[in-house]
Amino acid sequence: MSRSFVKDADESVGDRQPEIPLSEHPNYVTPTGLAQLRKRLVAVRERRDALRAASDTLPEQRELTAVERELRWLNARVGSAIEVDLSQQPRDRVAFGALVTVDSEEGEARYRIVGEDEADVERGMVSYVSPVAVALLGARVGDEVVWQRPAGNLSVEVMAIEYPAEP
Repeated sequence: MSRSFVKDADESVGDRQPEIPLSEHPNYVTPTGLAQLRKRLVAVRERRDALRAASDTLPEQRELTAVERELRWLNARVGSAIEVDLSQQPRDRVAFGALVTVDSEEGEARYRIVGEDEADVERGMVSYVSPVAVALLGARVGDEVVWQRPAGNLSVEVMAIEYPAEP
C-alpha cells in the first residue's frame, strides 16, 4: 500500500488544514472595526480556554484545532491593524470611512467604505479594496465614476459624502 494513503499516528486531526489566508493589503480599520476585531479575539480566546479545559474527545480536539487556527489569524489581524482617524479624513472627497450616496440607472444607493474585516454588503459596508470603493475613492460630490463590475460597468454619480461619528 502506498504511504500516501496512510495517516501517521502522530499526525493531529487539524494538521491538514491550511492557515486562514491574510490579505496582502494594508489592514486599515475604523475605530469600530478595530473594537469588533478585539472583541472577537477575546471571545475566541475564551472558547479556546474552555476547550482546553474540557475532556479530550475527538470532536473537541477538532474544534480546538479550528479555534487555534482562527486565533492565529485574529492575532495577526489585530496586530497589523492600522486604525484610521476618521476626523482627519477630507470632507470634500471620498476617503476611507466615508458614507457615500450614489445615483445610477439602477437607483440610489449608500456605501460605507471600511476595512476588509468590517465589510458587510447587506449593511452597505464595503471594503476599501472592493471595486465600488476603488471607483469612488477620491471622488467629490457631483463626480461621475465608473464602477467596474462583473455584470458590466456602471456609471454612478456621487450625490453626498458623509463621515458619520463612530459609536
